[in-house]
Amino acid sequence: MASDLPPDPRFFILEDDVWGPYDTKFSKLEPASRGDPPPCPKCGKTIGMLMWLPPYRAELELHGQGLGDFVGGPGNEVLISERMKEAFQAEGLVGLLGFHPVEVVRVRRKGRGPKVDTMPCYFVATARFGHGAVDEARSRLQRNKPVTCSECRNTGVDAIHGFTLESGTWRGEDVFRPRGLQGDIVVSERFAEFIKRHGFTNMKLIPTEEYVWDPLQKKNPNGLSDP
Repeated sequence: MASDLPPDPRFFILEDDVWGPYDTKFSKLEPASRGDPPPCPKCGKTIGMLMWLPPYRAELELHGQGLGDFVGGPGNEVLISERMKEAFQAEGLVGLLGFHPVEVVRVRRKGRGPKVDTMPCYFVATARFGHGAVDEARSRLQRNKPVTCSECRNTGVDAIHGFTLESGTWRGEDVFRPRGLQGDIVVSERFAEFIKRHGFTNMKLIPTEEYVWDPLQKKNPNGLSDP
C-alpha cells in the first residue's frame, strides 16, 4: 500500500559556477572591519567565520564573459546583484539576510573578454543558519570528530558523498546553512525554480544526495556506495 505521506522536499547545494560564462569572485578590500563569528546558541562553539562589518568595500575578479548575479568570496558572505535582491524580496523568499550595499572599488578581468565599463550595484548578504539538520544515518559523511552538540552538530568533515536532511527539521527557509554542515549553502526547490525562471547567473545547483566533496580522496565514507 502506497504511503499517503508527502514526499520529502528536495534540496540543493548552491555554489558559484566556476569556469562558467559569468564566473565572478569577490574579495574584501583591506583594511576590512570584522566582528566575532556566530556561536551555537546551545554549546557556544563557533559555527561560522568572522563577520564582515561595514563599510563594505570589495574588489571583483571576472573570469567569464560577464559579471554574475551571484558572487562568492571569503567568509560567510556572498554578493548578489540588485536585480536578484529585488526579485528575492518581491517574491517573498526567505533565508538571505542583510542586503547591505557594497562599494565595488574595481573589477579585475582574468582572461579574454569585453571590458567592464560601469561598476555594478551589488549587495552583501548572508545565508541564515537554519534549523534543518543533516541526517547522519542517511548521509555519506566522514567526520573527523564525533558530534557532541545536538543543536549545532558542528564537527570537522573530511569527505561528503551525498547527504540528506532529517525529516521534519526544515522550517521553510529557501536559503540556509544546515545544522551539521554549516560551511555549505543549501537551497530549496522553490529557490531553484526562482533561479531558472529569472535566468540568474553564476549559480550552480547540485542535489544534496549527489553532492561530492572529497579533497583528500577518502571515497565512500562510512563504507557506503556513492548515490
